[in-house]
Amino acid sequence: MSLAGVSCLVTGAGGFLGQRIVRLLLEEDEALAEIRLLDKDFSREALWSFGKFQGKTEVKILEGDIRDVEFLHRACQGVSLVIHTASIIDTLGLVEKQLLWEVNVTGTQMLLEACAHCNVQHFIYTSTIEVAGPNCRGDPIFNGDEDTPYESTSKFPYAQSKRLAEECVLKADGQMLKDGGVLVTCALRSMYIFGEGCPFLQGHLDKCLLNKNVYLRFSRKEALVNPVYVGNIAWAHVQAAKALQVPQKARHIRGQFYYISDDTPHMSYADLNYELTKELGFAIEPWLPMPLTMLYYFSLLLEIVSFMLRPFVRYIPSTNRHLVTLLNTPFTFSYRKAQKDFGYVPRYTWEEAKRYTSQWIASIVPQRREYLKSKKA
Repeated sequence: MSLAGVSCLVTGAGGFLGQRIVRLLLEEDEALAEIRLLDKDFSREALWSFGKFQGKTEVKILEGDIRDVEFLHRACQGVSLVIHTASIIDTLGLVEKQLLWEVNVTGTQMLLEACAHCNVQHFIYTSTIEVAGPNCRGDPIFNGDEDTPYESTSKFPYAQSKRLAEECVLKADGQMLKDGGVLVTCALRSMYIFGEGCPFLQGHLDKCLLNKNVYLRFSRKEALVNPVYVGNIAWAHVQAAKALQVPQKARHIRGQFYYISDDTPHMSYADLNYELTKELGFAIEPWLPMPLTMLYYFSLLLEIVSFMLRPFVRYIPSTNRHLVTLLNTPFTFSYRKAQKDFGYVPRYTWEEAKRYTSQWIASIVPQRREYLKSKKA
């Protein structure tokens, strides 16, 4: 399987996952014809990294808004593959619901319309485990797959927006293109992504440094999940893109969603932070700050306060019921179907993923300490 000669558009290319997908595409032995990198803006570091890996493939930087129709049409013109990672991730409710919908749902719909107009043949959507759950009851799943029955009842805006966007993508499969061809789509539901550059890991590290090098315990030890390394979820996108170029494989993949995990040991979200940094001398609190039921109702109380203050001031609580449930529900999935249908096998072992991530965390500790000191002053 090969992407030789393919013209590809990657949305969210300046983001944590997008950058890694672009890097893998640029490292391909058989060069793509062109990679177009779309994002609202790009950091200097991102642009430098793209230049570092660039070989024979032409790279075009496109800065603009996913909600701009004309911009999307220009971006899609002459492209045969779109990898759509761009979205707003919001687990606390920090972003206004309208903006979340405009980017995550409407932006995806507009991109699909641009693909149909510009005769883009293949579309891969980066979805999330939160589309499946956990539901508000906290019903667990152990080693689930795409056929595991589960009643997902989450009304949290981010989860809803990603679910609706994924539905739009999968419904668009088989849509007629302007030139008479057919659009082929699929979605990759990623577990929580960790790795070098992960903004969530950095946020947890900051809180740990402020807590005398002790990580806060925000999930029960027994709330097992299976996070995925950024290099492996990026690799899954590349493998799916290659499989879509082969008609026999594309027939199995089209209109489907796939859970993407890897061989990271099952552990809680809080224990992942500790596992990645214990050799650097960091510790973790042994217990939740309060019993789980009490924590849930404390979060409800904060939500009620936020609602009552809404006419006067926008108060966003530091936690909510959705987050407490998400962080404390066992929820693990297998990547068997992705392996069977398009040959996904993790590119990096857990040992490699842990080593690379730990090295990155060690490299940013001094600057984070300085930043937090200056902020305090």
